[in-house]
Amino acid sequence: MSRQVFFYDQPERFVAGTVGRPGERSFYLQASSRGRITSVLLEKGQVAALAERIEEVLDEALRRAGGKTSIPAVAPAEMLDSAPLDLPLEQEFRVGTMALAWDTSQECLVVEAQALTEEAEETEAEAEETVFDDENGPDMLRVRLSGAMARVFAKRALELVASGRKPCPFCNLPLDPEGHLCPRANGYRR
Repeated sequence: MSRQVFFYDQPERFVAGTVGRPGERSFYLQASSRGRITSVLLEKGQVAALAERIEEVLDEALRRAGGKTSIPAVAPAEMLDSAPLDLPLEQEFRVGTMALAWDTSQECLVVEAQALTEEAEETEAEAEETVFDDENGPDMLRVRLSGAMARVFAKRALELVASGRKPCPFCNLPLDPEGHLCPRANGYRR
């Protein structure tokens, strides 16, 4: 079966979002443009890592350009997006491997999210091999973003991750509404 590549060049919208309540949330990346919507499922840690790495890549590109680039230092307030995910929410695949690149000639960030494969689950070495384009490889979401849109994505994603359950002040594990068994309190409920 040949792979599907969902490609968006400067989409109207590219966001991270959730479905469910804290502690039971499912995290999605969603790209949309001209009535077409692509949603992929991923882990909370993947969303956090992607957002942090986007900020690092943009900061480095800005530093190397000596400020002579279209990358803003912070997310432009007029572009911020706090709307929920677009419907219908149909998961195309679960994300396994992600990659980022800054295209200096086009001044845009390229984000790639590849589907989780059985090989990727077995060993990390095999997962690294799936990064290369192959017509029979895993499905992929590829998005090209301006520096401003990438900053907006990263800001929203970091806020989304931070909006989950509050951490226990003693062990830093997430607190459920009914409390949790704290390892630092010898198993007593906090």
